[in-house]
Amino acid sequence: MKKLTVSVASMALYALLLACPALAETSTRGAVTKLLIPRFVSLKSSEGNVRRGPSLTHRIDWILKLRNMPLQVVAEHGHWRKVLDFEGAGGWIHYSLLSGARTVMIKQDTVDILDRPLPDSAINARLERNVLAWLSACELEWCEITADGYKGWAPKAALWGVSAEDQFE
Repeated sequence: MKKLTVSVASMALYALLLACPALAETSTRGAVTKLLIPRFVSLKSSEGNVRRGPSLTHRIDWILKLRNMPLQVVAEHGHWRKVLDFEGAGGWIHYSLLSGARTVMIKQDTVDILDRPLPDSAINARLERNVLAWLSACELEWCEITADGYKGWAPKAALWGVSAEDQFE
């Protein structure tokens, strides 16, 4: 009888998660901002110290030098945010150095920027790995970006700085 009860309960929980995908997400809310974690932001300034811990007394591990670089916030502590860059390097940075403006990095060797979010659409530009682009909209599999004066749609899978679930205009 116990096996049947556990089995029915497991099936009910599985059905609930299928019916409500939001419950299955691994995102949580930050203790300080109440915003989703993980989330993407960008570097507001042209230079930002990344520290070993969340205070000025912690050692500077490295210095970010690319303004508008996308970063992923993975933790919060007071005025500090633990971030990861597109290479996976992480550390703590003061919140005043971050912006909510969304940017992405091209993570494939080359990516065609298309006129419309369709694979057979006209090519507006071809961008190379590590090119920084501004993010303006995302659909299920495509994001609209602007880089170096070119605007168009790129496959979401080719971009770092946007999650698979992101959809917005």
